Amino acid sequence: MEPLRSMIGKRIELELSGCKSLLHGEFIDMGSDVLVLYSNSKYIYTPIHHLQHLRLSEEWENHTVDASPDSKMDLTNISYRKMLMNSRGIFTEIYLGGAHSLHGYVTGIMNDFFVYHSPMHQTVYIPVNHVKYLIPYPPNMTPYSLSQEHFPVQPSGVALSRTLDQQLKKLEGQLVVFDLDEHPHKKGLLKSVNDKIIQLVLACGDDIYLHIDHIKSVHLP
Repeated sequence: MEPLRSMIGKRIELELSGCKSLLHGEFIDMGSDVLVLYSNSKYIYTPIHHLQHLRLSEEWENHTVDASPDSKMDLTNISYRKMLMNSRGIFTEIYLGGAHSLHGYVTGIMNDFFVYHSPMHQTVYIPVNHVKYLIPYPPNMTPYSLSQEHFPVQPSGVALSRTLDQQLKKLEGQLVVFDLDEHPHKKGLLKSVNDKIIQLVLACGDDIYLHIDHIKSVHLP
């Protein structure tokens, strides 16, 4: 990790697997499995296993760094899991790749997934390995500027399991949407989950089979 640590304090360009755009910002810290950038008055936390390349950014060579935002995130001895734990109850943006980001709150963290509450999608189950980056917002901000009266964080009525495959077993027989509805073959009736293979019934009645390791998010319509 020492070669990467030598880049701390410098303006960098970062390419992440599954991201359409490069990230630019000041590389301010890192842990054993997470990198932290600071860009446009925001902290950007990204798991290191998504790193494709990191290099000095010519675009930022003459950029003036603005003042640090008011953030509750702890930069001491950071790790990916600690980042998730610290983000609970804080308005965050989470990017999973593709065309969309989620905006809402982390409400629970299990072994290999966490629970996220979004005003657009309600309860979303997200595998920890599929988060490209997470951005915490200042404490006075809420998603879409909703007041707390209009956007209370409601816990899911489904009891939580330790692993995502166990959680999906509880959803058998229900309509589900995978990956934020970005693919027509990833929404339908969840028929069964066995040995990490998901059997999904599409609207036309056809069965399709998916591997759970390639599911980026799950929510009920």
